[in-house]
Amino acid sequence: MNYRKFGNTNLSVSEIGFGAWGIGGPAMAGDVPIGWGNVDEDASISALRKSSELGINFYDTADFYGLGHSEELIGNVFGNSDKVIIATKVGHRMAEDQSIFLDYSKKYILQACEGSLKRLKRDSIDYYQLHSAKLTHLKAGECIEAMELLKQQGKIRYWGLSLNTFNPNPEAYYLIKNKLADGFQLVLNIINQRANNLVETAGNNGYGIIARMPLQFGLLTGKFSASTQFKKNDHRYFRLTPEVLNRSLDALKKVKPIADKYQIPDASFALSFLTTYANLSTIIPGIKTPKQAEANTKDIIKLDKQDFTTIKNMFETDFKEIVNLFESCG
Repeated sequence: MNYRKFGNTNLSVSEIGFGAWGIGGPAMAGDVPIGWGNVDEDASISALRKSSELGINFYDTADFYGLGHSEELIGNVFGNSDKVIIATKVGHRMAEDQSIFLDYSKKYILQACEGSLKRLKRDSIDYYQLHSAKLTHLKAGECIEAMELLKQQGKIRYWGLSLNTFNPNPEAYYLIKNKLADGFQLVLNIINQRANNLVETAGNNGYGIIARMPLQFGLLTGKFSASTQFKKNDHRYFRLTPEVLNRSLDALKKVKPIADKYQIPDASFALSFLTTYANLSTIIPGIKTPKQAEANTKDIIKLDKQDFTTIKNMFETDFKEIVNLFESCG
């Protein structure tokens, strides 16, 4: 396992991290699935332990994943160990009508942090993230005040923002301009490269950068076909529609000749594409089983510069419209 400095912080994070949304298990906000379907809890615990054995030291979760269950699992396995770096998020909560409510008030953030610390069984959260806060929330200032106060109190070490999937720029550039926060989490993968320019700018300004959705809901693992279906308690049920699957898989055929040269699994190639970015700190594929932990940490290489550039150029010619389609699906 390789390790990288997380921006200007003193955190040294594994190049491959652990995305812990999936281990939260099935959860619903009204009739909207906010999990990844059923999971085996024993397998989740084994996955956390196995990933640590393989050198993963960065674990990304949120208080909303499994409505706290993901944090609880991580807390039960690692507790207050200083051998792991824990990142969690705040800002999403359930309203009385069971819909998702975004709450970035100072009072709520301070309260929610206490809950996360308790579930994670930690004295301090290494990296605390506003969970998709918008520009209006940042300008209102309460959420920034809360994060700075938590940092002063020693309840968090560093803080940042988990950015919007399809339009990450407004919030990121606001924080960069005002020299606020320590890092960003953003979507980046072979298909969705909307954040390409931001990665370079943020990295050059000393921000740690976490790349989420590196396998684009599993599309880049090579395991899906046009007929793949998902259960209704899996959020991919409404995201990976037949049209999205068909168009994505068709466009990815152009990547295959490049990938075949490396003779590594499709998932390893997708992760290797990202490790070739100099300014990325860590990449967080979703991991739910020990087998997935092993698959996501093997055969990770740097791509040839020309191959890397060719795939980046494919965004405009082949993938941009597909990302637009993803956005329209919600």
